[in-house]
Amino acid sequence: MRTEVLIRNQQRAPADRRRLIAVIKKSLLVERFDKPAEVSIVLVDDAEMRILNHKYRGIDRSTDVLSFSQLEGERPEAKGMPVVLGDIIISVETAIRQAESRGVLPDSELDLLAVHGLLHLLGYNDETDAQADEMRERESAILGSMESV
Repeated sequence: MRTEVLIRNQQRAPADRRRLIAVIKKSLLVERFDKPAEVSIVLVDDAEMRILNHKYRGIDRSTDVLSFSQLEGERPEAKGMPVVLGDIIISVETAIRQAESRGVLPDSELDLLAVHGLLHLLGYNDETDAQADEMRERESAILGSMESV
């Protein structure tokens, strides 16, 4: 399976692009997504995330991750072309703060946010307690398989 992961870093903190690409590819394998795919990841700061969260969700504060799926609605698949799954926007500033509060490395928090964002692209939701539990289970399964990356 051919997966293209496009990463654009629009903030100052360093981010391990190869690690994020590996996380996305491993996530798709664990989720048994067996078609060629394309995913975009944009790394932003809290100020930019606040603007995006307000514009698209009507919430005037930053958040850790936003996902914009391209799978919603009817889209014919072009033979031989990758499925464009969508965009994952991650606030690296928020990821660093969350990593500190959870006692993990920033890269581990970025991994979690990338997986969480990808699961949203694949159609998972976390609006109810049951949905949130299912997403946490999927995140754990994916991140638990990362030792083999």
